[in-house]
Amino acid sequence: MDIIIKNITLGIIVALMLSCNAKRSGETDMKNEVYEKNTDPSYIFDGVSLDGWETTNFILPGPVYVSKGEIVMEMGDGCTGITWTGISPDMDYQISLDAKRVVGSDFFCGLTFPVNDLFCTLIVGGWGGSLVGLSCIDKRDASDNETTRFMTFHNDQWYHIALEVSKGNIKALIDEQVVVDFNIGNHQFSVRSEVLKNIPLGFATWNTTAALKNIRLKKSSL
Repeated sequence: MDIIIKNITLGIIVALMLSCNAKRSGETDMKNEVYEKNTDPSYIFDGVSLDGWETTNFILPGPVYVSKGEIVMEMGDGCTGITWTGISPDMDYQISLDAKRVVGSDFFCGLTFPVNDLFCTLIVGGWGGSLVGLSCIDKRDASDNETTRFMTFHNDQWYHIALEVSKGNIKALIDEQVVVDFNIGNHQFSVRSEVLKNIPLGFATWNTTAALKNIRLKKSSL
């Protein structure tokens, strides 16, 4: 009996040691990730606060807060979002991030961005959860222009989104798949009235809870 008790005790001690080591490893990884974001100027979300961002003053938004290294934008009645308060380039730049839909069935990433002296929005997961495209091109929104496409998105799954705006082109990728490759030419760009308050650069959801992380803004190519 004494041998059995000793073996059980030893097993508990080993399990606790492994648990503590795993916890310390996780804490170290989190600290390293936060350090990288605080020292790399391309990160415009530091993983711990909304410094550099303001909660967008939509009509009936849900709460916006930071939790576990993510910006959570909870479902509102219409749009919930954040707007960048720093300097926004108007051309030759790249924005990338990871985004996921937590609850809801509409767009979980409406990325409003500058194009020269105009603005446009990349919609990811609109119109019931599957629409991808640019709103608006020549007054036609993402459901009715050359960039319209449909994809499947799952709740609680992260998607890596990258957008590049260059002198002649707008390109967007989702998980390294090109979803928009549009020649700017003489086209006119605009945003829908719902997301006007995200100008010049911001993110919005529609009747959906979403999370964002690893937001970067830099001069580079996709």
